[in-house]
Amino acid sequence: MKKLTLGMTVLLLLAILTACTSSGKNEGQSSNSAGTDSPAKAEAEFKKLGDEPVTLTFFSTSGTFPDVEFQTLIADPIKKKYPNVTIERIKPAASTTNEEVLSTHVPDIIYSSSSSHQRIIRTGAYEDLRELIKRHNFDVSRIKPILWDYIKDITKDTGGEIYAIPFNANQHVLYYNKDIFDKFGVEYPTDKQLTWDQVLDIAAKLTRTENGIHYIGLSVDNLTGLAKGLGLPYVDRKTGKAALDTPEWRRIFELNKRIFEIPGYVTPDGTWNWGRDQFMKDQVIAMRVTWLANMVGPLEELRQQGVEFNWDIAPAPNFEDQLGKTREAQIHSLSVNSQSKHKDEAFQIIAEILSDEGQRILSRNGRVPAIINPELEKEYGLDIPVLQGKSVQNVFIGEPLQEHYIHPYELEITPRLTEAAEDLAVNGLDVNSAIRKATDAINKDVETLKTTLGTP
Repeated sequence: MKKLTLGMTVLLLLAILTACTSSGKNEGQSSNSAGTDSPAKAEAEFKKLGDEPVTLTFFSTSGTFPDVEFQTLIADPIKKKYPNVTIERIKPAASTTNEEVLSTHVPDIIYSSSSSHQRIIRTGAYEDLRELIKRHNFDVSRIKPILWDYIKDITKDTGGEIYAIPFNANQHVLYYNKDIFDKFGVEYPTDKQLTWDQVLDIAAKLTRTENGIHYIGLSVDNLTGLAKGLGLPYVDRKTGKAALDTPEWRRIFELNKRIFEIPGYVTPDGTWNWGRDQFMKDQVIAMRVTWLANMVGPLEELRQQGVEFNWDIAPAPNFEDQLGKTREAQIHSLSVNSQSKHKDEAFQIIAEILSDEGQRILSRNGRVPAIINPELEKEYGLDIPVLQGKSVQNVFIGEPLQEHYIHPYELEITPRLTEAAEDLAVNGLDVNSAIRKATDAINKDVETLKTTLGTP
């Protein structure tokens, strides 16, 4: 009896081992042939949006994104389509840094402009989206190449991660105040793209003082804004040194110097830097060349507060040999937080916003779509009151450039370009001296940043 029991025991052990080996081979074959690519398996790995109540948090790290746009473009459309889904915006105090917010909160969805991508990468808050893109069968070929290529270029020299999905193309236009043109009997800018020489001629006629009010003919965001017309980097990607000592940058410095030299542009008290508030609120700037998103949403908020004036849109100007091109199209993007407990739901929200319908809402409310669909551009601005009656199709005259590679230190050294503009405007420096001074300052900053932030 003992022999029989021992024999049965051996046979039983052999059977178990054989079964385990067979099972291991089948699992391996199944993993290799299907894995996460299997629709059934992928379906089981994530919850479909709207199946259960979920609240997702949203945080904007940079770029102009007023509440009226957050509600109109994201929160309200998602709630309408998915009643069980709520998107809540995290609104920290103005003095709070992105790093502070991301260390104390876990926003599920992160909204960024290209100016903040590198800083957020350093925090580790961005999820690599490649697996989510695959799992949710997200078609990246629908995204405009100049936007998608920029996203890929960010990590070209590292691991090839995909940290963001373009939300919209933030293009440039020339805004102009018709009331100021009418006041001084000057013809409006045309629907045809003008050269910088033509725009400066107009600006000179409109920079003047009348009844104690000082009017400025032109605002261009100075060196940083003008450089976007030629797609110029601030720091050389390979050497890590300042990239300002080039013929292209010299051309930008010379143009900015010409603007500052318009009689009356720099006031007797030394005011030289003119921007959005002077155009929108004070209404003393005749023309302003800047981002769409920097103005359209705030102008709509201002309209809702009962403040309106007579303005319109013309194509962004450029150098004569660059006509047909405008400025860089800045990337506004959406990302998933690497620490989120709702990564799949957050990505599905992004995919919904990138759908034809989601992008139609963007276009009709004053944002240029991120996807390839010319029909949507025909609907641009139709649903936002502040753009009614405006020459909105001038937004699409001229080809936007792909944004230059934003170096990991670019945001930190950008103040040096503001200082350089001030040197041109009020400190009496010539172009060559201003370039040399800014170059030296940037190179010193880079060495310091290598120590404080680490070598990129």
